[in-house]
Amino acid sequence: MFVTVVSSLDVFARQKACAVLAAERPGALVVFHDLLGGGVVVRRVFKEGRCLERQESTLEHGCLSCTVRLDVVPALRRLAVQGTHVILGLPAAVESSMAVGALLKGLGSAVTVTSVVLACAPDAVEDQIWDHHTLFESGFTPVPEDDRTSGEFLVGELSFGDTVMLSDPALVPVDPGLRVRGGQLLKELAPHAVVADADGAVKQGRHRLAKAMGRTVPGSVRVPDHPSAPFSTVVHRIRRPLHPERFRHALKALAEGSCWLRGTLWVASAPGCRIAVQGIGPRVWLENTGPWQADRDPLLRTPPEGGGAGLDWHPEYGDRGTVLAVTGDAVDAAEVAALLNACELTDDEMASAAASFEDPLGLNEPTETHQRSN
Repeated sequence: MFVTVVSSLDVFARQKACAVLAAERPGALVVFHDLLGGGVVVRRVFKEGRCLERQESTLEHGCLSCTVRLDVVPALRRLAVQGTHVILGLPAAVESSMAVGALLKGLGSAVTVTSVVLACAPDAVEDQIWDHHTLFESGFTPVPEDDRTSGEFLVGELSFGDTVMLSDPALVPVDPGLRVRGGQLLKELAPHAVVADADGAVKQGRHRLAKAMGRTVPGSVRVPDHPSAPFSTVVHRIRRPLHPERFRHALKALAEGSCWLRGTLWVASAPGCRIAVQGIGPRVWLENTGPWQADRDPLLRTPPEGGGAGLDWHPEYGDRGTVLAVTGDAVDAAEVAALLNACELTDDEMASAAASFEDPLGLNEPTETHQRSN
């Protein structure tokens, strides 16, 4: 069985994208799941525009992962005999990586995921990136405990997916200028993906699980070969550790001017910890991802396979260092460089003991540390 997975924040954008994809594959089954309040899951199955079944069920725990595990996977296992290709429309705000992982675990070699598609209205993307409300507060999910923002969901889907479908719900007029701008932002945020217009020729990327998982590793950096004006991405690297207090102040300035901030930090207050940073719209958080490769293997003198986390392997520092990518509207590379270079330790500070640096960001904790601005 071949499966195309479609995720979205908007059920109307999702359904339009699924309809376009189904028109390209005569005989394909289109399976929609929707999670309502009270743990109610609605499942609908279509073939060539005709509804084959509609069923409601109530899950004991009405969460997103339970919906995938207890309804989506069993439904596809049962429907596998009815067609060779399934277009799976996930409930709003359900992560495609969760669904793909559950399908591969539950169905094994019986399923091949051909493409992972994010359906979205391009004119709304920038506002959704900057929305400080949670998905529940914005009405995208009935799960009160879901404290992700729409921007966090979108960037996660853009990272894992291979295709972006520009799919405008036919409910309100679309601003042509905002639509073009949103399309450019999507190309800047997902340079690896095929960006297709639901109203034009249908194009799809190809799902490669290893590459998709690699793009979602905390601290990973990828940039487009060419900027999608007016948006651009600036990458800056620093070899020496960062002064924690100076970086704390610089981080706010860096985040304020960027749609997406990500990378890896080497901070003097936690020198043995590889710190991943991610900023999406109004939220910024830091995560201690464990020791550097050079600390795991002190005798290592050459970079391990895959390189050194965005930095060339240094004979003294190994993979330790800072690499930061800033994506936004007209990002000033000189300003980014000045902010980060001012955080780099001086010669005198390098000679100081690591213990002399306070840890204002709490980076020595082995779990995620949030520095969020709502």
